[in-house]
Amino acid sequence: MTTKDTTLRGGKREGSGRKPWSPFQEKTKAIRIPESQEPVIRDFLEAFKRKQLSSQLDNVQSIEQPAINPPTIGIPLYSNRVPAGLPSPVDDHVDKRLDLNEYMIREADATFFVRIRGDSMIDAGIFDNDVVIVDKSLVASMGDIVLASVDGEFTVKTLGKTKELTPRLLPANPKFSPIEIKEGMDFDVWGVVTGSLRKFK
Repeated sequence: MTTKDTTLRGGKREGSGRKPWSPFQEKTKAIRIPESQEPVIRDFLEAFKRKQLSSQLDNVQSIEQPAINPPTIGIPLYSNRVPAGLPSPVDDHVDKRLDLNEYMIREADATFFVRIRGDSMIDAGIFDNDVVIVDKSLVASMGDIVLASVDGEFTVKTLGKTKELTPRLLPANPKFSPIEIKEGMDFDVWGVVTGSLRKFK
């Protein structure tokens, strides 16, 4: 006589296995369509995917080059001993004179500016209409904020990776979803963000 092994070994465990993935970032279901309409529906779905991706990428407003051979402008740099109000005489607190071009730009020939649109990076201190400084001579590492191109669209995001070691672009705002770089997508890192500029008035 044989007995059936009823111990809980093997088999599928709840929550195990590869999670389903949809290029549309939501659940999908199978439907039947007329064969003659397949090309039309495929074109519509491709356009829908591009629109969804574009909504995650459209935080680059413009890209600009720095001025060639700009004049040196030394602005007084006051020490951190100065209290609010700058009491006179302020010259006693001047550590040195600071040129913003020298301070913000390390490799002028490899540097360009990007004006930001939107709020997908606000938790990283990058806000709408800020100007970020991008250095294309640097090799991007995981955790760097980068200017990336995804299927022809520019975006500024934090460079990360999935468990499968494929790249992903992380926003700094919980209202936005990470961008997973899938096979077949045109992806390139243009440079590393090294700083940002913001005017209050």
